Amino acid sequence: MRFTTTIFMIALLPLLYGCQKKSSDTTHVSPTVMERVYEEIKTPYKYGLVVVPTSRDKMVDSPSVFRHDSSWYMIYIVFDGTGYETWLAHSDDLLTWETSGKLMSFTENRWDARQKAGYIALQDYEWGGSYEVEAFNDKYWMSYLGGETEGYEAGTLGVGIAYTDSLTRAKEWERLDGPVLSAKDADARWYDNTTIYKSTVIHDRELTIGYPFVMFYNAKGEAIEGGEKPERIAMAVSNDMVHWKRWKQEPVIDHQAGISGDAFITKMEELWVMFYFGAFWKPNAFDRFACSYDLVNWTTWEGNDLIAPSEPYDNLYAHKPCVIKHNDVVYHFYCAVNQEGERSIAVATSKDLGKSTLKFPGD
Repeated sequence: MRFTTTIFMIALLPLLYGCQKKSSDTTHVSPTVMERVYEEIKTPYKYGLVVVPTSRDKMVDSPSVFRHDSSWYMIYIVFDGTGYETWLAHSDDLLTWETSGKLMSFTENRWDARQKAGYIALQDYEWGGSYEVEAFNDKYWMSYLGGETEGYEAGTLGVGIAYTDSLTRAKEWERLDGPVLSAKDADARWYDNTTIYKSTVIHDRELTIGYPFVMFYNAKGEAIEGGEKPERIAMAVSNDMVHWKRWKQEPVIDHQAGISGDAFITKMEELWVMFYFGAFWKPNAFDRFACSYDLVNWTTWEGNDLIAPSEPYDNLYAHKPCVIKHNDVVYHFYCAVNQEGERSIAVATSKDLGKSTLKFPGD
């Protein structure tokens, strides 16, 4: 059934996107195509909270939703006031989630002792596809934000790589001994020589830029006029998931202020779509998207936000997207932050599925 559904979606895509093919100019996506993508991915119905912390002194953040053996799973992170740990939840319907347990915990005397914020890697990126996670070298993989300093994303952070033999068991993942990307690297670029944050890794079998594994990550580098250090989205590449190198000399998303971060990648026929969040280059934090034919040159959407603050549970920030389409419904998972600074995970959808009754602890 899943294979049949995928074939149907592939057949439908040319109708949705005007049978567009790569033009001679692969560096720009036309306004017409951008508008069609927006109409396909928009989610005007906020269902509400789907994962909340166990107590008011904790926060949950950064959903990574995937499918395995006909069930849905979410990797997410928990901040307890001192740092990040990574957890797993499962669901039958994408709306009701049950926590399974912890995947990466605090440790001692390591470069990542107090920060382990994980994001699933090598997921099927086809829009409306299976959303299954692929194994490579008989392992499943995660990239993660790592660091040794206590606090909220404190100290100099880097990208770590973790792996496991089971996607669905709540057990500790193995990790490489050190970061694969760090602001302290000898080849650190001007845009990532202060600290590095979230990453996402895809397996590009077509070798669009010559490498099978492509990472998008957001990082902070040199200050601009006025002393601000914006976060930008850049790329790294690998042949083996273990050894990584930066791609070129410039970031691929740069709004020249505030934050651009937390990329989530999907593909619609020949068009790559990047969901990401913006913050502080206009008020609050919100989710946006960009499109590309070559993974390198991205055209940013200039229209309405995909998700923006509007509800009591997300009236400060609505950001950090994970967006999938299943059974003709688009689900846009995101981190919801209210005016009190309480963080939970919420979802908005393309069809009205009702309202969640889940509340933040104590409400």
